[in-house]
Amino acid sequence: MRARLILIASLAASIVAPSFAQEKAKEPAKQESVSAEPNADLAFGAFQRGHYLTAYAEATRLIEANADPKAMTLVGEILANGLGVKPDEKRAAYWYGRAAEAGDREAGYALGLLNLEGRGVTRDRAEAAKRFRVAAENGHGAAAYNLALLYIEGQVFPRDVSEAIRWFTAAADQDVADAQHTLAILYRDGDEGVPREPAKSVQWLERAAKLDHIPAMVELGIALFNGEGVTRDEARAANLFKQAALRGNPVAQNRYARVLSAGRGTAQNSVDACLWHSLARAQTISDPQLDGVCETLAPANREAVAKRLENWLKSAADDRS
Repeated sequence: MRARLILIASLAASIVAPSFAQEKAKEPAKQESVSAEPNADLAFGAFQRGHYLTAYAEATRLIEANADPKAMTLVGEILANGLGVKPDEKRAAYWYGRAAEAGDREAGYALGLLNLEGRGVTRDRAEAAKRFRVAAENGHGAAAYNLALLYIEGQVFPRDVSEAIRWFTAAADQDVADAQHTLAILYRDGDEGVPREPAKSVQWLERAAKLDHIPAMVELGIALFNGEGVTRDEARAANLFKQAALRGNPVAQNRYARVLSAGRGTAQNSVDACLWHSLARAQTISDPQLDGVCETLAPANREAVAKRLENWLKSAADDRS
């Protein structure tokens, strides 16, 4: 029903301060079909087109006619996100609760997020965990991912990496890219009873990279460059670094600058290397080796790099505004 927004960057980050999977209302067509009532198509079709008041009215009619749980979830979604109406998380929680009681996993997951954050309901991480578990056991990928994070965090229940892997895997099998990336890091590093399996790590990185998970693209590039868990392929590694660098990832920008500087996997180009190094450095990724390379550029080339950097940063700022 909704496009997933995953907020975790790496397993290490999750151990310190877990970030939980959330979903925003953008694509209701992804939800299971609702009742056979004609108003169901009207409600969800209107929602998908951004006609939220129409969606709200039609969903309300569905609820009044036959207590449709999917329509209740839709009303909750509109209220929670303030889509065409004044945000009302308390009422959203009510409708999510009604729908969850009727067995709607999307509603249970959404209510779990409200419990987790204390929005519209009392903040209650234990209750959120219960909601996530029920939704996960009914095949909800993001709920399984959040449940896994709670096992890593070790506050709601004792820290249990093996149980976390179980739920990360359940989420990853449903193409939750952050779960795939997290499993890759776990199997790459091999810690706390997790076997070190570089090949399995690469398999999960490949799946996450196909879903455009940028940190996974960078990790996959590193694995390919070093030949760890996979046959060495510097050209493909350089291409992955470039793809992620173009999307603003500072680690990728640094890695791409290094391969450009060395001419490994791509044609050697010190000027381009210094541009990417400057972009990475602007995002606090330092590299004394590349500093040295850039200091040796001819004045005209240093000026060209500075101009290209200025244009890049201006364009990025315009895109954000």
